[in-house]
Amino acid sequence: MGLAAGLVCTASPAMAGDIAAFQSIGFSKDGGVYAFEEYGVQDGSGFAYSNIYLIDTVKDTYLPGTPIRVRIDDESSGLSQARDAAMQKARPLISELKLADYPGSLVAYNPVSEVGVAKHEMRYLAYPADPAFGEPYELKIEEFSTEPSGACAGVVDDVKAFRLRLTEKDGMAVDQLIHQDVKVPASRGCAVGYRLGGAITYTPPSGSNLHIALVHVLSVGFEGHDGRWLAVPVRP
Repeated sequence: MGLAAGLVCTASPAMAGDIAAFQSIGFSKDGGVYAFEEYGVQDGSGFAYSNIYLIDTVKDTYLPGTPIRVRIDDESSGLSQARDAAMQKARPLISELKLADYPGSLVAYNPVSEVGVAKHEMRYLAYPADPAFGEPYELKIEEFSTEPSGACAGVVDDVKAFRLRLTEKDGMAVDQLIHQDVKVPASRGCAVGYRLGGAITYTPPSGSNLHIALVHVLSVGFEGHDGRWLAVPVRP
């Protein structure tokens, strides 16, 4: 985010954490694969990183050999170096699946810095248009506690898991369970909370509309909570 000319920063946050930026990459033509990148600079170490995820939207699993994770363990290295290295590794799959040709539409976005919005629910239209058409969809997250284990034992009282529900479909009330954690994977760290960070939609040339719920995972970090991204396929 840019600063206006002449603005002087007089203080820095006491607790910052590391909230990863999000960059959507796109879908395969049939919607069977969705890819995105998260990137940033780790709090504490100052190391730049980039993670690229390629998701099988039918099985809700990562493609073999992914995620692609790059971290440059050198504070003097720029963020672009980590992002370029990750993209070089991901480019063969991105090109093979032509993911950049089918970007889909970012129809809702709710960063952690936005004020006055509900963090556990998101209501949106499936198509970006003006005048608007179609009826709304709504997603809701419910958090629940699990026993901490491994590196999280003694760090937090409980580790948060989540379930995701579709509660409105094209203007009609529904109660469709989209995802429920069986266990919290170690890759989430010591998760302390979740929020709905956005929604992306895509309509394949043949087939039904596909939604991607962007879930922000907040976990214990060095200087506050760290933020990472999950992409959960939703087939309304």
